[in-house]
Amino acid sequence: QVHLVESGGGLVQAGGSLRLSCAASGSIFSVNAMAWYRQVPGKQREFVATITTGGSTKYGDSVKGRFTISSDNAKNTMYLQMSNLKPEDTAVYYCNLVHLGVPYWGQGTQVTVSS
Repeated sequence: QVHLVESGGGLVQAGGSLRLSCAASGSIFSVNAMAWYRQVPGKQREFVATITTGGSTKYGDSVKGRFTISSDNAKNTMYLQMSNLKPEDTAVYYCNLVHLGVPYWGQGTQVTVSS
């Protein structure tokens, strides 16, 4: 069983920054990558960023140049540094990984950016 817990969300003004964390626990020995997604009510979940255990990263077009994904493999923790936040970044942010073909999600953390 895999357990993911996100933290670090909150309310911030446009142009500000936030850092999200995702702590993973359980049987994650075969995980090759972790990712962040976000979702606004009534819309599909949107890919934000992903990072492999080797450190390779990929970003969604809407966050390139503003968000940075990182991880601490020893702590099984992933981070998302969000800078120059915009009101359209407002969403619930979810942590994700796939273990033995099964996707796992955290409970989500709310990020609200005021204009």
